[in-house]
Amino acid sequence: MSQPVKLQFTPARPKMPPKHFADLTRDERIAVLGELGLPKFRADQIARHYYGRFEADTSTMSDLPEAARAQVAEKMFPVLMDPLRQHQTDDGETSKSLWRLHDGTLLESVLMRYPDRATLCISSQAGCGMNCPFCATGQAGLDRNLSTSEIVDQVRNAAAQMHSEGSRLSNVVFMGMGEPLANYKRVISAVRQIVAPSPEGFGISQRNVTVSTVGLAPAIRKLADEDMSVTLAVSLHTPDDELRETLVPINTRYSVEEVLDAARYYADRSGRRVSIEYALIRDINDHDFRADMLGKKLHDALGSKVHVNLIPLNPTPGSKWDASPKARQDEFVRRVRAQGVTCTVRDTKGQEIAAACGQLAAEER
Repeated sequence: MSQPVKLQFTPARPKMPPKHFADLTRDERIAVLGELGLPKFRADQIARHYYGRFEADTSTMSDLPEAARAQVAEKMFPVLMDPLRQHQTDDGETSKSLWRLHDGTLLESVLMRYPDRATLCISSQAGCGMNCPFCATGQAGLDRNLSTSEIVDQVRNAAAQMHSEGSRLSNVVFMGMGEPLANYKRVISAVRQIVAPSPEGFGISQRNVTVSTVGLAPAIRKLADEDMSVTLAVSLHTPDDELRETLVPINTRYSVEEVLDAARYYADRSGRRVSIEYALIRDINDHDFRADMLGKKLHDALGSKVHVNLIPLNPTPGSKWDASPKARQDEFVRRVRAQGVTCTVRDTKGQEIAAACGQLAAEER
């Protein structure tokens, strides 16, 4: 029997940023404005600027009294993140941003433009404590949870960028740095702001928001009970417990069976198909028998309510992990489909700009 792997559940350091507009409820915003001598209708007015026009600079909010703008900025709009670097590739279609937060912590987000949509991959933690060995972020460890506003402002920045290009941000995926369900309360608050219509949020369809997890089964069930219809993506990476305990150490706590049971509960409650993320790694998890096992287990557990998203591994510099050859990838897809489970290969973007999660931050360190 394999020995349990010690996970990096390092307590989040007390370095959270000052309270921001996006951290406050509507009543809290009204209360802060009241302290400044401003009427409560200003809360919705400011919200329309933030969520509808993607503005966080009160000096541009011309319908606010000029004398109040500096006070509102001080009380509600602390600077959350400063751009450190931005790399572009795919003829400008993919841009990866590295941000420095107020405490010096590094944060990454990736904006990917497609013909029919624009997708933002955002982070929910600075670093990650899940310790998956093939992931640059997992190897760096956890710095801290992000605040709700630090999550939301990644979306605002990208939405502003798309707006400046004459387009719009249509999709948000929580697949950047961190384990979203390990920062549960703030992630749920951020999701609600992402999907709520203006002036409460950005108005992005719930069906276009994906929350990923390495398999925190109780939190998956809790998410199901939120009665939302966002897409759940489970980073499974192998169908057998023995290997998964090495690739995804949290498996020592929640087995493949427990994770798939929770995923089934989510599918039943939400009515949404669950996405199974599977990073295909040469000679590690790309064997024929694992493809057969994956297809059978998913078909038995989820029936038609599942889709496998096969991800060609984006290797990190100096790593022993490598992507599977194209022929192996194609055979893996064929075998999963033979079990009655839909399976597609993710369109990878940004490999030459260190777009794998955590690579830019690792280089900066």
